[in-house]
Amino acid sequence: MTLTVRKEISPSAVTRPICGIMGTIHLVAGMYIIVVTKKRKVGDLLGHVVWKAVEFDVISYQKTVLHLTDGQMQDNKTFLSMINSVLNTDGFYFATDYDLTHTLQRLANTSPEFQEMSLLERADQRFVWNGHLLRDFTAQPELHKFVYPVVHGFIAMKSCCINGKMFDWNLISRRSCFRAGVRYYVRGIDSEGHAANFVETEQIIQYNGAKASFVQTRGSIPFYWSQRPNLKYKPKPQISKSFNHLDGFQRHFDSQIITYGKQIILNLVNQKGSEKPLEQAFAKMVSSLGNGMVKYIAFDFHKECSRMRWHRLQVLVDMVAQTQDDFGYFLVDADGTVQGQQEGTFRSNCMDCLDRTNVIQSLLARHSLQSQLERMGVLHLGQRIEDQMDFEKVYKNAWADNANACAKQYAGTGALKTDFTRTGKRTHVGLLMDGWNSMIRYYKNNFSDGFRQDSLDLFLGNYAVDEADLNTPLHEPKDWKFLTLPIIMVVAFSMCIICLLMAGDTWTETLAYVLFWGTASVVTAGVILFNGRDFVDAPKLVQKEKMD
Repeated sequence: MTLTVRKEISPSAVTRPICGIMGTIHLVAGMYIIVVTKKRKVGDLLGHVVWKAVEFDVISYQKTVLHLTDGQMQDNKTFLSMINSVLNTDGFYFATDYDLTHTLQRLANTSPEFQEMSLLERADQRFVWNGHLLRDFTAQPELHKFVYPVVHGFIAMKSCCINGKMFDWNLISRRSCFRAGVRYYVRGIDSEGHAANFVETEQIIQYNGAKASFVQTRGSIPFYWSQRPNLKYKPKPQISKSFNHLDGFQRHFDSQIITYGKQIILNLVNQKGSEKPLEQAFAKMVSSLGNGMVKYIAFDFHKECSRMRWHRLQVLVDMVAQTQDDFGYFLVDADGTVQGQQEGTFRSNCMDCLDRTNVIQSLLARHSLQSQLERMGVLHLGQRIEDQMDFEKVYKNAWADNANACAKQYAGTGALKTDFTRTGKRTHVGLLMDGWNSMIRYYKNNFSDGFRQDSLDLFLGNYAVDEADLNTPLHEPKDWKFLTLPIIMVVAFSMCIICLLMAGDTWTETLAYVLFWGTASVVTAGVILFNGRDFVDAPKLVQKEKMD
């Protein structure tokens, strides 16, 4: 890849405007460049425009694919659809002159040398989703100004008014690209201590030149466990017996403490049923770690809020209020003087780190915001955010949108419990919507998430396409059970219905036929459920052992 000037480009060359370069990737047909073809302005952050990448194009270096065999062409087509699948997942953001990968506090505590570096060099690699795609650009400093780190997650930027005072309220969620994946195929941590579905969420206020920031994190329960789909509605979580849990656990919290300071773990999983062993193991490991910088709080979200008792969430908020006040938040006055630093973060988790987690995070963020707006002089003494109806609507909707974005990226559907986040109440309509989303999740988790996981592994460089390899993992032969048993079950069930509709000469004859075909369909369904893992859409590109 070289830089040139316009006059050296052939007049016959095809030219097209683009909004940005995501990077390059090597597929079966050769190299492709991925470009942003459409962007939308999200807002301004400290005077810098933040863009959302809306449309992309994957352009081949090759003019033809005639040099490929039919099998290779089919593989190339599949790999291209995988790349497009990731690009079509909503939530890619970039800025051309601002570092979106770092929090305000991290940026304030940097050296002059850091400020001189290009965005590509100084970015927090955890949140650079096009890091693998940019490897060719990284080696050529002269190209750095043409490419930008792209973050994945959610950004909301709102101009708000309370007491006639205008201020900017921003919410930024950055998803980590380390141990990225889909809901049931990527759980726990890897050997480096990277947690699945790790998201850093920062709430930023700008008012009259002053700015404040409050940071929280979420991430999968940080030891080695899995929960592979097997056609059951809720597969049983399995804690690995072959890994040294404490080693990875310690690595995870060592890095969290270095980056964020003290850690308060808010574990929101059920303390009974299939989730109970995970809660017990988590508590035991924090105790074994013996680190005074890490504190563990278990709060059984579903038990506390059962029978629509959502006011019980205030119990947890009140329980940690003093600790949250002690942690503080990052604050810079209009003169640029740092008035306060955030000295610790809340690390929240449930099973998926989506629905329950987002509800709690929105409540903790509001507690911090109350203090920030009072200190900045936006709120008068004694005023409560909850009573500022216009702002409350903006605040709740943005947090619900954040929940939906994170859920779609990890679980494939919008979040559950967003009616509470949007309105402050749990409604029967919300329960019905949760039921619908749960059904969609069940289907996607069992029958399309293998493809989604493969797409992410290809996009992030966990799997590299080898042109010389004629047998890609895409051609894994299906077990005979996969093809035969569903057909037998459908035929048996159909025959059962036909026998009911077209009665025989006697009721005993009809009953015999119905019992025979009914039994055949039930037995076949039982065998399918027993061998559930053979019937789900499993990832093909990265070995399963690496994910467990």
